[in-house]
Amino acid sequence: MKFSSNIILIILSIFVSGQTALAIKPIREINQTNQSQQNNLLLTKETIESAEESSNNQKDRGQTEENESQAEVEAEIETTESKKKLTPEEIARHNKFTEADKLYLAGDKIAAAQIYRQLKKPWSIEKNKNTEENKPQAIYNPQQLSPGGKVYWRIHQEGLKQQLESKIFTPIELLVKEYPEFIPGHISYAEVLESYERPEEALQVLEKAVALYPNEPKLLTAKIEADVKEERWLDASVTARQFALLNPKHTEAEKFTQLADEYLEEYKDHLRSQLTFNAIGSVITGAVGFALTGNLFGPISAIETTIMLMRGESAIGESVAKKAQKRLPMVEDEEVLQYVRDVGKKITDVAGRDDFEYEFHVIMDDQLNAFALPGGKVFVNAGAIMNMNSEAELAGLLAHEVSHAALSHGFQLVARGNFTTSVVQYIPYVGSAAANLIVLDYSRDMERQADLYGTKILVSAGYAADGVRNLMVTLDEIAKEDDRPIPPAWLSTHPETKERISYIEKLIVENKLDRYAYEGVHRHSQIKEKVEKLWEEYKETDEYKERYGDREDEEKRAEEAEGVEEAEEAEGAEGAEEAEEAEEAEE
Repeated sequence: MKFSSNIILIILSIFVSGQTALAIKPIREINQTNQSQQNNLLLTKETIESAEESSNNQKDRGQTEENESQAEVEAEIETTESKKKLTPEEIARHNKFTEADKLYLAGDKIAAAQIYRQLKKPWSIEKNKNTEENKPQAIYNPQQLSPGGKVYWRIHQEGLKQQLESKIFTPIELLVKEYPEFIPGHISYAEVLESYERPEEALQVLEKAVALYPNEPKLLTAKIEADVKEERWLDASVTARQFALLNPKHTEAEKFTQLADEYLEEYKDHLRSQLTFNAIGSVITGAVGFALTGNLFGPISAIETTIMLMRGESAIGESVAKKAQKRLPMVEDEEVLQYVRDVGKKITDVAGRDDFEYEFHVIMDDQLNAFALPGGKVFVNAGAIMNMNSEAELAGLLAHEVSHAALSHGFQLVARGNFTTSVVQYIPYVGSAAANLIVLDYSRDMERQADLYGTKILVSAGYAADGVRNLMVTLDEIAKEDDRPIPPAWLSTHPETKERISYIEKLIVENKLDRYAYEGVHRHSQIKEKVEKLWEEYKETDEYKERYGDREDEEKRAEEAEGVEEAEEAEGAEGAEEAEEAEEAEE
């Protein structure tokens, strides 16, 4: 129990004064002074009681303030924990990742890796490490073939000399099917198809072969030459650039980069000639004024689209990005933006397209979504940050989108449109809500390339190799937890999640990429919390109500419909139960 200093002084003064009075007064005077002492004692008692009452009031006030303060802290903690919905196990896991991240940044990567290994469960593919047997190593020497393969190759060579179709095609078809690792087989098959004026089939053969063995220069050279023969300049350029980006240390990487630039210029020349032809045709048909309206970009004519294509990828991305920022609700918090830019820069520094001026923007929207425009203009929804668990996952998302830009996927989509179509056919636009803005309609092959290349540059940037893979898992879990029949927007136009997880794991294991590197859990959780607060503040604004009012109404209607459906099911179950009981009673 604590006393105030005033109470202690009062008690001491009483004690001292009482001892002094007793010492100096003769006994004969005691009776005379009894009344006076009683009066003094009464006064002293009143003083003590008054002091004690004052002290108690002070203690009560202090205790009340302390209780109120503690209550506020507890309420804040409870609110935060409720929002995060973290279990004790998740909190412990978070702390362990934070510890490992600190060790990694301090240079103790071995100790960090030990903790990461404890936290990350081994994959099935790691437990059954026989992945090398799934796809044989590429071979070029016929002597490395099995006896059966050697026979196919010999008969095929004889058929070429004798010009007998039956001996040319049948054995080579069987050879590439049964021994796909024999690269000269694919090349020879494509050459004979070309010689028999079957160029489309020849390209299909080479495309399949490149999909199996994307890092074989001779095979890629054959594919590029086939594209050039058909004047598919952009395809030839992209194929060459992809090899250079995916294999930066290869002795022929520089050669393929030069080819990529050369064929890109050829493609631009081709566009210029098409532009002239299109302009003349438009004047004749009176179609010069043709344009699409009601979209994010305003009216863009076919001629304008072609001019942008000639200017290149960066021109398209820059033009669209500026208009997007004017129409979309953008996050302006500098700390959040700098965080995303810092992560993005680590990715773009190793992406291999120094000709781009990369930009990273954050859209004020809670849907999990992201997209990249041609030329490296990347947009990420606030919802992507809020739904991810680590910096490595965010880096994985950015690496995937940057890969689309680096591999010229968006540019290919735009370029393959006919000349009476606007760019907006390929780049989606915004209606009343930013949530309508979704990723570009890439092909499955493009998505696969972005997943695999994104994983490689993720590792080069110093992050855990499984960042893209873990992102897929997170997205899949979100969809399941929310019981969504439709996956998050970023997944909706992408390949099957399980398929993607499988081939990314295979890439990591086969290439021995390090998935026990930096995760960045603590830093991301700080930014994540800030973005959540920004979103809650934004929801109170008139702009939010104007943009997202329809979405909220739809969500409420969906919840009400779900509630009605559950009630009907419960009522039906209850009715069935009563009927069953009645039937039993009747029996």
